[in-house]
Amino acid sequence: MSRIGKQHIILSDQIDVHIKDQVITIKGPKGSLSQNLSELVIVTLSNVESNKTLSVSIKEKSKKAQQIHGLSRTLINNMVIGVSNGFRKDLEIRGVGYRSQLDGNNLILNVGYSHPVVISPPKNISIQIENNTNIIVQGINKETVGLIAAKIRDVRPPEPYKGKGIRYKNETVKKKIGKAGK
Repeated sequence: MSRIGKQHIILSDQIDVHIKDQVITIKGPKGSLSQNLSELVIVTLSNVESNKTLSVSIKEKSKKAQQIHGLSRTLINNMVIGVSNGFRKDLEIRGVGYRSQLDGNNLILNVGYSHPVVISPPKNISIQIENNTNIIVQGINKETVGLIAAKIRDVRPPEPYKGKGIRYKNETVKKKIGKAGK
């Protein structure tokens, strides 16, 4: 049995859950998310003393079902957190002359290339900029927030000699020693 899959997901009063066939839809103050679940898991909603909880269990005892058990519970939990609080990734740009700006919803990065790099986020992701060097990516879906943040970081990942580039906030970059001169 999965240790993560056995844990119950506690829901607040603001969150509505609808389960139909193997599709779960969760609505909250920030928006709505839905997910197709595997046929190997069963999701049950229970009301105990004014506390709504979701629990995930498996239909059959097989290796594949046990693998999907914890994954399904984590995906549902991320959906619940996303519609109630949302997710956020902070990035920072380091380097002389490196900067960013917003043009409508599009993010424009000037990071040492001969041309500016334009990144257009999906409709449910918001990008904010502070001081031209700090980028904040926010949204309700953890997967898309992480993908957009990784896409921004991949434009100019931090290099190991001077540390210039785009990095996550509080990310440590292991620096290498430069060439020894005579």
